[in-house]
Amino acid sequence: MPDTYFYHYDSYDRTLVSERVEQFRDQVRRRLAGELTEEQFKPLRLTNGLYLQLHAYMLRIAIPYGTLSSRQLRKLAEISRKYDHGYGHFTTRQNLQLNWIRLEDAPDALAALAEVDMHALQTSGNCIRNVTADHFAGAAADEIEDPRIWAEIVRQWSTLHPEFTFLPRKFKIAITGSPNDRAAVRVHDIGLRLWRNDAGEVGFEVIVGGGLGRTPMIGKTLREFLPKNELLAYLEATLRVYNRYGRRDNLYKARIKILVHEVGVDKMRADVEAEYADTRDGLLGLSNETIEAITHQFAPPPLPHRSAIVAEVERQKLEDAAFALWLKSNTAPHRMAGYRIVTASLKPAGAPPGDASAVQMEGVADIADAFSQGELRVSHEQNLIFPHVATEDLPAVYAALGRLGFAEANVGKITDIIACPGLDYCALANARSIPVAQRISNHFSELARQHDIGDLKIKISGCINACGHHHVGHIGILGVDKNGVELYQISLGGDVDFGKTALGTILGPAVTADKVVEAVDALVTTYLDTRAAGERFVDTYRRIGAQPFKERVYATV
Repeated sequence: MPDTYFYHYDSYDRTLVSERVEQFRDQVRRRLAGELTEEQFKPLRLTNGLYLQLHAYMLRIAIPYGTLSSRQLRKLAEISRKYDHGYGHFTTRQNLQLNWIRLEDAPDALAALAEVDMHALQTSGNCIRNVTADHFAGAAADEIEDPRIWAEIVRQWSTLHPEFTFLPRKFKIAITGSPNDRAAVRVHDIGLRLWRNDAGEVGFEVIVGGGLGRTPMIGKTLREFLPKNELLAYLEATLRVYNRYGRRDNLYKARIKILVHEVGVDKMRADVEAEYADTRDGLLGLSNETIEAITHQFAPPPLPHRSAIVAEVERQKLEDAAFALWLKSNTAPHRMAGYRIVTASLKPAGAPPGDASAVQMEGVADIADAFSQGELRVSHEQNLIFPHVATEDLPAVYAALGRLGFAEANVGKITDIIACPGLDYCALANARSIPVAQRISNHFSELARQHDIGDLKIKISGCINACGHHHVGHIGILGVDKNGVELYQISLGGDVDFGKTALGTILGPAVTADKVVEAVDALVTTYLDTRAAGERFVDTYRRIGAQPFKERVYATV
């Protein structure tokens, strides 16, 4: 099926990516010939998304705003099979990581990506990274406007931007077009929220200075309402202020969140607004023609009218409890009656979160072609999305996902765990993340129990860099090293829901790896014993505080 309903590269895009591949091919040749030292080669490989990890090179592939075609996913499967170990890892940045790339194969892998309009540019380095967005974009019933339009505009503006290629530190932008924030905009360097004001105009709330890592912070509103056509001018002004005043003397204090914290949001706003006033009437103003041209490429597919109630689906729901749970947790309302958004869970019991084999990727691509207009999304929660599935096709999609191992009815539940690669792969990690996630998943694998517990987000990081977003987990787990022993620090109360964004609070002393599951079980038991009707885990925590949870956990471990 053709890639019809999202952005297509033009000749400029393809020339840029192809030329970069050939540049990198020559750089790799020189490194392998000993003409470049590792110190000289490092910045060159990082600008092409190639990391040197604990055991091997890792290639981080950009999936802008999480949108994929079935053709692109098949190419990712092919590359993983030919140049890696036959699987890939989907990340919280809506990227795909291949963890076993050989240096000599990296240029060929990039060339294969270019065949389907993909690359690894700006997935590393102190630049504007892959722009992320709501994974339900263009399909969600609650959407005000498709954020992918604006994410694509930002992508084009930021790609190899000469002024912002060497920022004080990496820079991440997220965009949501819904009042229900599925893009975690308040914990990004810049978060953009589309909303409609009292006059009926749609514009952006601009949020600056969020982020996790060593110093977690929630972003502050810099502009409550920004007209859409002024977006790039305002972003440019904000980046210029950061580039001018952001700290370069201390790696740990170089992010924009530190600048906002140190000077205060009022001073930051004043500086940005002054810069913006000087540039807003320049070349960065977006014309209606430009916006319409990009919008046209994201036109929704012409979905035929379908019935919202299908007798066969209702019958199967009554007869098959697992299918009924899957409908409840893994499908979401679509903007059109008769359709649902389907999440394929990449978290089957005991599996590494976010992993998919080449065979599974190809199977998912087949399902997308047959039932979702050939279109897919990657979520920041490390799952895959079919955005346009007819209600009548839900049993067939469920069965096909079941054959791939991706039909676990656990989206948003305790086993839908976010986890970074941790010490199994990452040279920065202090502790393992994946085995901890697997043990928790196995312990809570019974679906009826998961649904009784309800919505509960566990997020695990193997180091303070927080790639697993542990700070904003209802239950956050951080791996730390103490004298060569892997310990796990537990925090409670984190959230990214809009209007409720919060950083978790550390519960108490870290626990050993063999006690993590017991600790989580004690937390869940406390919640079940004390919850009020309709409360999620995080709601109960907010109501009763940490002490009852703390008492149960440390009595257990």
